[in-house]
Amino acid sequence: MHESPTLPRPLVLGSTSRYRRELLSRLNLPFDVAAPEVDETPHDREPPKELALRLALAKARAVAALHPTAVVIGSDQVADLAGHPLGKPGNHEKATQQLQAMSGQTVIFQTAVAVVCAETGFEQVDLAPVEVKFRALSSAEIERYLRTEEPYDCAGSAKSEGLGISLLDAILSDDPTALIGLPLIRTCRMLRAAGLVLP
Repeated sequence: MHESPTLPRPLVLGSTSRYRRELLSRLNLPFDVAAPEVDETPHDREPPKELALRLALAKARAVAALHPTAVVIGSDQVADLAGHPLGKPGNHEKATQQLQAMSGQTVIFQTAVAVVCAETGFEQVDLAPVEVKFRALSSAEIERYLRTEEPYDCAGSAKSEGLGISLLDAILSDDPTALIGLPLIRTCRMLRAAGLVLP
């Protein structure tokens, strides 16, 4: 008597970010998307990398609690300017302030990813820091960029995959998609560890 083959576990992306959805689509795996209900307020004096790790895991756990048989991915990114977290600006004024502060500086984009499966008890989280060196930016350059791209939903107010690349001097990373919001090298490693077969 042959045992029936076990079906692969469903995969759920615990994020409503279109950037993360587009990145995960590169792996050619079927997946669903669920919004994690997580308070993203930083704790008092919480370092940016600790904030990113905590939130990535919290998002994955929150969605895994609702989808216990699934393998769930959670991710979070915090721009780290000299130990101070920079979140999504949300509007033009805050984005201007962020880019003025980052002008001529090196910013670490702390991108964390977590993979959780409630049913098996699998849980891993990792950090993919990306060092980004900004050029010295004039007020006119900042204004022109923000009016063109309107990157108000991005931590640090710059989209490296778009016109934001023109604001930079260098990007240093061992996981190239981390800066866009999901470090795929680390994600693939964790998904394999969780038992998924990648194409």
